Amino acid sequence: MTTSAHFPTAFAREAVEEPMPLADVDLADLDNFTDGVTPWRMFHTLRHQDPVHWQPEEAPNSGFWAVTRHADIARVDRDAETFTSTKFVNLEEVDEDQIRTRASILELDGVRHRALRSMLQRQFGANVINSYTDFLRGLTATTLDAALAKGTFDFVADVSADFPINVLARLLDVPPEDNQKLIDWGNRIIGNTDPDYADVLLDSAESEQYRHLPFRSPASLEVFEYGRELARRRRGGDGTDLVSKLVNTTPRDGIPLTARDFDNYFLLLVVAGNETTRHTITHSMLALLQHPEQLARLQEDPSLIRVATEEFLRWASPVYHFRRTATRDVELGGKQVKEGDKVVMWYASGNRDEEVFGNPYDFDVARADNDHVTFGKGSPHLCLGNLLARTEIRIMFEELIPRLADIRLVGEVPRVRSNFVNGIKKLPVEVTLA
Repeated sequence: MTTSAHFPTAFAREAVEEPMPLADVDLADLDNFTDGVTPWRMFHTLRHQDPVHWQPEEAPNSGFWAVTRHADIARVDRDAETFTSTKFVNLEEVDEDQIRTRASILELDGVRHRALRSMLQRQFGANVINSYTDFLRGLTATTLDAALAKGTFDFVADVSADFPINVLARLLDVPPEDNQKLIDWGNRIIGNTDPDYADVLLDSAESEQYRHLPFRSPASLEVFEYGRELARRRRGGDGTDLVSKLVNTTPRDGIPLTARDFDNYFLLLVVAGNETTRHTITHSMLALLQHPEQLARLQEDPSLIRVATEEFLRWASPVYHFRRTATRDVELGGKQVKEGDKVVMWYASGNRDEEVFGNPYDFDVARADNDHVTFGKGSPHLCLGNLLARTEIRIMFEELIPRLADIRLVGEVPRVRSNFVNGIKKLPVEVTLA
């Protein structure tokens, strides 16, 4: 199998490790996250020179501590009492009124968080997910049949976005013809800092009128309306889909979901159920194009794909960061963090930590002991859908790779302007079938 591209086929380790002065590092500048190299250079500098680094921000934000080493990330992620999620998990600073209206399960700790999480825990557990294997292979085949028949296509639109949204539609029990709406909503909400996606840019004056909506995105209103209609039709029924479970189950703390709780939970399912899996599949395909010898290994030994899935997740790091807020003065990495300071775990940096991963800038589909932090690390907020995501990614490449005789990159690879989601907008490829 051969590949070609408009850039060197190997990921340029030298470019990433090229020294960047600490003074030039700016994790708050979104334009630093659009070339696929600068973020990794910044993380490399921080891990080696200032692993718990104070990053100033422009008003109205007040700056944050950037935590870039694997061990420090794990410490913050595990300690919800000292590093709380209740002040929000993105960089935007919110007041108490915004917290009341916008908080989802991500922005809760303790008993209430566990109660809401448990409502869908079984639906994302091993017994249920393992029972999906045949259905996932069927959806994968449908996606690949349609895409590969074109010969030349956008891998993002036709494969990595199409497949997980079909899975989500099945879990929500909504018709496939609604798939594009679900994709568009995710783009507009998560891409709220990218002018190609956002209805209203997060840092614009216009966004102030949407300050009580998740991600300050007017698309949230459309998601709410859609979810409420589903809830209305399924309340009191015996359905097993995710919406039915939410509207017909009382959380184990005995406090029913409010209408607002449902809105925010449903929106999180729509966004999280699509975005991270989609971007991981895209980054993984791009990595295989950039490292044809690794693609050849998987073609020669498909049994490696199960192990490779963890390398795909490490390499892709589809979410750059999550934020916590210090509840007390605390020492972290030799720095004195004050109560109320934002503390930001840069998962993507932790996934390249030389103290944990040998040759971290090597893409190695047979990498063993892959202790990545893509889904969190020992956290009560460990991604609820991590097993589903792993299964989707594995099955996608188990089904895709045997079909390919050749795959080539035939255009540019634009990236989402965001320091939150590590996203690729388009991946134009040309394929020859085996």
